[in-house]
Amino acid sequence: MSPASRAARTFKSALIGQVRAVFNDQSRGEKPVVRSPDGLFGPQSTVWRVHGDVTTMMVGGVAALLLQMLHPAVLAGVWDHSSFRGDMLGRLRRTARFIAVTSYGSREDAEAIIAKVRDVHTRVRGILPDGTPYTADDPRLLAWVHVTEAVSFLDAWRRYAEPGMSLRDQDRYFAEFARIAEALGADTIPRSRAGADALIDAMRRELVADERTREVARLVLSQPAPNLAMKPFQALTFQAAVDLLPTWARRMHGLAGPGLAAPVVRFGTSGIASTLRWAFR
Repeated sequence: MSPASRAARTFKSALIGQVRAVFNDQSRGEKPVVRSPDGLFGPQSTVWRVHGDVTTMMVGGVAALLLQMLHPAVLAGVWDHSSFRGDMLGRLRRTARFIAVTSYGSREDAEAIIAKVRDVHTRVRGILPDGTPYTADDPRLLAWVHVTEAVSFLDAWRRYAEPGMSLRDQDRYFAEFARIAEALGADTIPRSRAGADALIDAMRRELVADERTREVARLVLSQPAPNLAMKPFQALTFQAAVDLLPTWARRMHGLAGPGLAAPVVRFGTSGIASTLRWAFR
């Protein structure tokens, strides 16, 4: 093996190790999810295609969080019942693991983690500042959380991996991913791109941005990188997530888009995405 090949292999191994350390809590013995052909979807599904890219899932995941928290009941559930202030990385890891297990794990593992999340949701309830009661297992709230994830994951994939993805395949993605939302108790669940866009438009009248919203957004976007090597990757990922948001959502958060720097953010994110695909290929 040539020195160049050895150097490339060493770099690749180090990069994989850094990424796996971010997404798997080694203190709890977590290991990367192994792709199972007998899971809820399978190798030919669009869910496998979209959810298998590290960079686009990170960008989409952060964008989804910023959209979700604009609903006061979703924000209250995080504010009142979550350890996000002291363990934002842990929360992000748990969300990422849920997506990984339900997308790629065995049917048994996927159903087990869905049941666990449903059980947690039954205990997350409270009163909004205006006196309105909320509960995390409200089917409408679950539909909002689901559709913001689905749209954000798919839009990040289309921007940084498959710009030419057909509308037919986009619709197929929503129809497949709806299976998870249904298992969690969401209703009404969009099963097409048009249905997803319509649901987001219908929910916009309920969205609010206040001091608590901005504090949670600030905590998400100022989350320290888990290590020095991941710092530039994380910074660019967060910029790309803000760039991915609809203009109206950025305005509600009071966030400025990258503006003239947008091409730089997108070019850099594309470069990171290509590097990680090479590493994990």
